[in-house]
Amino acid sequence: MSEEILINVTPVETRVALVENGMLQEAYIERTSRKGIVGNIYKGKVVRVLPGMEAAFVDIGLERAAFIHASDVVASQPPAEDEADGPRVVPDIRTLLREGQSLVVQVTKDPIGTKGARLTTQLSVPSRYLVFMPGVKHIGISQRIEDDTERARLKSIVEEAAAEHQEVDGGYIIRTAAEGALAEELIADMVYLHRLSQSVHERINKAPAPSAVYQDLPLFIRTIRDLIRPQTEKVRIDSRESYQRVMEFVHEFVTEFANKVEYYPGERPIFDLYSVEDEIQKALSRKVQLKSGGYVIIDQTEAMTTIDINTGAFVGHRNLEETIFKTNLEAARSISRQLRLRNLGGIIIIDFIDMDDTEHQRQVHRMLEKMLERDHAKTKITGVSELGLVEMTRKRTTESLGQVLCEPCPICDGRGFLKTAETVCYEIFREILRVNRVYEAESYLVMASQNVVDRLLDEESDNVADLETFIKKTIRFQVEPFYSQEQYDVVLL
Repeated sequence: MSEEILINVTPVETRVALVENGMLQEAYIERTSRKGIVGNIYKGKVVRVLPGMEAAFVDIGLERAAFIHASDVVASQPPAEDEADGPRVVPDIRTLLREGQSLVVQVTKDPIGTKGARLTTQLSVPSRYLVFMPGVKHIGISQRIEDDTERARLKSIVEEAAAEHQEVDGGYIIRTAAEGALAEELIADMVYLHRLSQSVHERINKAPAPSAVYQDLPLFIRTIRDLIRPQTEKVRIDSRESYQRVMEFVHEFVTEFANKVEYYPGERPIFDLYSVEDEIQKALSRKVQLKSGGYVIIDQTEAMTTIDINTGAFVGHRNLEETIFKTNLEAARSISRQLRLRNLGGIIIIDFIDMDDTEHQRQVHRMLEKMLERDHAKTKITGVSELGLVEMTRKRTTESLGQVLCEPCPICDGRGFLKTAETVCYEIFREILRVNRVYEAESYLVMASQNVVDRLLDEESDNVADLETFIKKTIRFQVEPFYSQEQYDVVLL
């Protein structure tokens, strides 16, 4: 599988595209005016403790106060001896935090929609191969490293190196990128993390509350740290300044990839190389067309994302069951890509076309699981339910692509549909009757959109005449070109 990373940098935003086999799989966007804050460490101030929610709001210097649950505070405290072997009991939030208290926290989830950022007191700082967690005595390893021999080798290296640095209080998580790394590279990472952690600790002691004490790397450098892998063929960057900064990072931390990073000076925009712009536009649509002729409908709501599969124009060749099976298989491959590309998270419900054959159900489910293995975000998937639905979750830490690039329609207020001109006409009739009972007027002027006025003068003309007879007053109409179809005003004359 060929893999390339395209990085488009402008003064106002940075965009990253992960392309596999010539097709866009993931897109990341960071705007200068609204950077993501996941991973940032703040010295905040507790502004409100909520016992009923076992949580607190913390001011970290953003527009909205951030949110921390009691379990995320407890995570940084060692369990009592009598609790060490049993289930952890979350203490009352009032015993952990008090209003006005200074608190060092790290952002685990960006502000999304109307919700503030999600916080934890368990700090961690990442590098290429390791994540360092101050105050924790634990060495973990990524589940994506499946080879038992490699897992044992990596863990042994980190344990031995940690034993030599006993003066440093902290634990480590070995990242997926560490697979195949040399001992010298892991130790160099460890030393770097120790220096970084010490620097953060010094800033914490000096910083006022609220203020930022550590900010993660910019997107184009995080891309090199987190996404570049041995199978990555090229990383192309269209900004010379950003390219130079990336090369400095590469030469210091990932020298083995130095020959894979290149500056792209071409006149053709870098995102046009693999039709990335077109794919991003398609990812904002509800409908995803399948090659067979079927299609997938994706609806993102506040509570969850729902995905529906339809055969569409695909009529198959043998029988109905085979047609449905092939459509579902193709949809499973497409859905896994769309989840990554759109960065959809939270609860996801997939309504595959009903399959009677249990073997077909198993194969479709296995295809979805296999395709999701490529996903960088943590996913959890259930079997097919009695209603024929597949339920899954995908870890959400940042806004989806649609939330970053779009806003709710001001005309329909995000509903996705408008009242018909007929409905608005009948609302106008009711409003005239209501106003006529309360106020005295010689006549009425109705101001509305072109479609509504046209209907009032044409299809509804008989009803308008009946209304004028009933209220014994004349009704005039005026087109307001800037009114939406749902807007209208009834003016007393």
